[in-house]
Amino acid sequence: MRLTRLWLEWGRPSAARVLEKKLGVRKVASGVSSPGSLSPRALNVFDRDLKRKQKNWAAQQPDPMKFDYVREEVGSRIADRVYDIARDFPLALDVGCGRGYIAQYLNKETVGKFFQADIAENTLKNTLETEIPTVTVLADEEFLPFRENTFDLVVSSLSLHWVNDLPGALEQIHYVLKPDGVFIGAMFGGDTLYELRCSLQLAETEREGGFSPHVSPFTAVNDLGHLLGKAGFNTLTVDTDEIQVNYPGMFELMEDLQGMGESNCAWNRKALLHRDTMLAAAAVYREMYRNEDGSVPATYQIYYMIGWKYHDSQARPAERGSATVSFGELGKINSLISQGKKSQ
Repeated sequence: MRLTRLWLEWGRPSAARVLEKKLGVRKVASGVSSPGSLSPRALNVFDRDLKRKQKNWAAQQPDPMKFDYVREEVGSRIADRVYDIARDFPLALDVGCGRGYIAQYLNKETVGKFFQADIAENTLKNTLETEIPTVTVLADEEFLPFRENTFDLVVSSLSLHWVNDLPGALEQIHYVLKPDGVFIGAMFGGDTLYELRCSLQLAETEREGGFSPHVSPFTAVNDLGHLLGKAGFNTLTVDTDEIQVNYPGMFELMEDLQGMGESNCAWNRKALLHRDTMLAAAAVYREMYRNEDGSVPATYQIYYMIGWKYHDSQARPAERGSATVSFGELGKINSLISQGKKSQ
């Protein structure tokens, strides 16, 4: 695997321009966001620089695979959705790839070449093995440095819930897709870690007279279809799933979240919690949600989305009023079929 750092400066030597031409790269100041570079319409909810540091720290741990279990599972499910499409993809992009949790489940017969983009350089230096020829690119999900109509397939797994401008990120994914290209993504849903959220809120309210958000906000599933359509995608599919993991206790769950690089990075997060509040939250968690074996569950809700970029060859809905059978006649379909069999 190659690590390609896209610091695309205007006055670079000609050799860098050759690299840009090969990669199909748009001219941007950097593949990573800088302060003040948000779209005017974007809500500045997350500290993206802190998120990059969290992911880099997690990737440097002695055994990062210990915390990969949720990403591994979701990556395999996205790969299954890729295999469900009866075609091959010469050029694919993974947005927010992490350590390459999707590519490891795909084969070179399905994907010819894989570009893996992530905001954290340490994750790109520690990517998982895959048989597909792979290029790693240091780039922010909110600022993709690729030209229009570049990729046949774009995938993203458990990364887009941390972007400040989700509509803009989806528009950029649509931009870099070729006509008739497909986007397959997954992100955490609104019910993710509801057990942890409720326990912290109850304990903090009881001990400190109020609570602050300790779990980041998530997009509602009802909004995803609208956002995908507004970004230009058609033939949309959005579905939800849940993964439940059991832990010895709340503190083990929080340790694993840190190891995943999934600690809260919202600007309005509280810097710390008092020790007695944390102990009270752990007790509330165990009292409200404890399993019979003494462990406590944590729920990860996953939103899966599929959207296609328009092409003339795609099937289109019939014009309004062109139907030859009314809905009122659909109830008679069984009797019509039985009459047809009798006549034979």
